[in-house]
Amino acid sequence: MSIVKEIRCSSCSAPLDFEPGEIVATCRYCGFTQVIETGKAFTLEHSMLLNEYNSEQVEKLVHNWMRSGFLKPRDLARSSKILEKTLTYLPFWIVSVTATTTYKGIFERLVPPVVKEGEIKKKYNWLMLARKATQFPTREYDVPLDGKISYDFRKIEGFAKVLNSEMEKRDAVELTRQQIEGHHQFLAKQDVDKIIEIKTDFKMSEAVYLHAPIWFISYEYKGERFQILLDGSTGTVIKGDIPSMNFGLL
Repeated sequence: MSIVKEIRCSSCSAPLDFEPGEIVATCRYCGFTQVIETGKAFTLEHSMLLNEYNSEQVEKLVHNWMRSGFLKPRDLARSSKILEKTLTYLPFWIVSVTATTTYKGIFERLVPPVVKEGEIKKKYNWLMLARKATQFPTREYDVPLDGKISYDFRKIEGFAKVLNSEMEKRDAVELTRQQIEGHHQFLAKQDVDKIIEIKTDFKMSEAVYLHAPIWFISYEYKGERFQILLDGSTGTVIKGDIPSMNFGLL
């Protein structure tokens, strides 16, 4: 098997930057998106969210977050030092789907136990990070889809990183099905103690490939390093490491 060392953009012929495992690549010079394995144009919708904050504004947002809430040390903002602020456009698949689950189970909290049947029907814009080895709290990220625009490489900051997808649409759809099935099984177990039968039907409407601006921020507090993920589109903290209230006292 030959190893591909260089692939050029099908639109402008510039070399594509990609890493092993990446499947869908976007040209940094013209914004053309293509499937690496075939060199063909990516035919699905490719959208993006705009980053609305510069480095100084991000630092202010972080300090405001540090001062808010009741579970943070009182001196967190004052005693912390921001070490790194990296803007990365992460690739996501957003699968729009209606999932209907029917189930039968035993409700054992009554004597005698009774058999119950139920239905769970929900619509989702299910978020799937298109990177297989990267950890990201997708369930905690409320993607502001109202702000999405067609992908425009000219709106990407020169200092920002743009990661390509390691996942095709069919993989994203299959993982979405698996995750929703698990989620609905969890919901069904809130109603019955033991599931006898369960089945989920899916009605897929669309799958959108989207790049979202995420700030990866590292800060130091009393000699330890912590991380914050901040949504560059809305300025909200998606997830942040919080030192214990008793940190450094023991």
